[in-house]
Amino acid sequence: MVDFYGRLGRRELVVGVVGLGYVGLPLALAHAEVGFTVVGFDVDVERCADLNEGRSPIEDIADTRLAKVVSAGRFRAAADVASLEGVDVVFICVPTPADRHQTPDLSYVHAALTSVAEVLRSGVLVILQSTTYPGTTTEVCRPALEATGLRAGIDFHLAFSPERVDPGNAEWTVATTPKVVGGVTEECGRRAAAVLGTLMASPGGVRQVSTPAAAEMAKLLENTYRNVNIALVNELAQLCHRMGIDVWEVIDAAATKPFGFEAFRPGVGPGGHCIPVDPQYLSWKAREFDFRTEFIDLAADTNQGMADYVVGRMRAFADRRGFALAGARVLCLGVAFKPGVSDTRNSRAIRVAELLAQAGAHVEFADPRVDELDVAGEPRKAVPIGPSMADGFDLVAVLVAHPEWSALDGLCDVASVFDAVGGIEGRGHPAYERL
Repeated sequence: MVDFYGRLGRRELVVGVVGLGYVGLPLALAHAEVGFTVVGFDVDVERCADLNEGRSPIEDIADTRLAKVVSAGRFRAAADVASLEGVDVVFICVPTPADRHQTPDLSYVHAALTSVAEVLRSGVLVILQSTTYPGTTTEVCRPALEATGLRAGIDFHLAFSPERVDPGNAEWTVATTPKVVGGVTEECGRRAAAVLGTLMASPGGVRQVSTPAAAEMAKLLENTYRNVNIALVNELAQLCHRMGIDVWEVIDAAATKPFGFEAFRPGVGPGGHCIPVDPQYLSWKAREFDFRTEFIDLAADTNQGMADYVVGRMRAFADRRGFALAGARVLCLGVAFKPGVSDTRNSRAIRVAELLAQAGAHVEFADPRVDELDVAGEPRKAVPIGPSMADGFDLVAVLVAHPEWSALDGLCDVASVFDAVGGIEGRGHPAYERL
């Protein structure tokens, strides 16, 4: 025990990170920057080669930042699992998607566990960071690793600490975002908390909970909270439209209350790798206990239905403007899953574009961070952003509130504009309608 904490304090422990994506790469660099030697493992050979040359595949990680730790010899990436031999701490940071039946897909976790089991030895600390359902650490990870003959909590240590990465957010980083961790034993949790504590910009940034299941549930609560509240304002937006009330004005007015209220904004529905997926993990696990998460499921249905609702509103708007959606030229502003990023995973903006194409519209897109995209099975290149970008289009659909749109003037003078996310200013113009 003394040796572990002593080596931790002297930064002598070698840290391994399995999965070098949006979660794993920032975590690996954060450890390297506080003095640890870090080995990153990823099955993508080209990604590993780029990383070792100081080329970052993630926009939140600058090449200069990556190159600095690479040249200092504190970080290297490899696609060979043997590279993890000799590491003292292993973080598992792989995707946990859901399939088309909303069933958790743990195939990446299973593959990562197989790799870690090959190099597991006494004294190693394994920390799962991939978002998953309560019980994964003890019911999936523990048996897979104990198949080596080593025992969790005795021969090696095992814990869960959920990732809290917000792509595009420069304020809340690995160093400034508080951590939650739960170990399969008290000592497992204490060691994991100590390792994570070395990354924090200020003391007290790690909350140790009693079990991995508590930490797993905490992560699902965080994202389910957002999903439910987004569904609330999306439903309210539909009601306000029927009642002739401006939902945006209502939200801004409610937000003046200094306590008991957090403002959420309506839109085409949340996307990305967390908010639309994580609640499905919880609903799936709940069924094992003969429990139906009706409130959570209703929120998911409401958000999923927003793409169809938005297209319906566009169709009615086009009719009032004197043209049919079928045959119209439509420019979609934004296809990423959220403002300020290039990630298109589970983007509901793309779903809106697909529905517009299915309705017979000729769809193009513009996005400051996405250059190419398949729309309804057809490859498209982004329309260049500029003053004349709306020329020749019948309808401009604002689907992602990228900050770049604020510099665009006069769109409503060229085309009809339906703003699904409050991304541009056009109130009062007859050619502008907001969700």
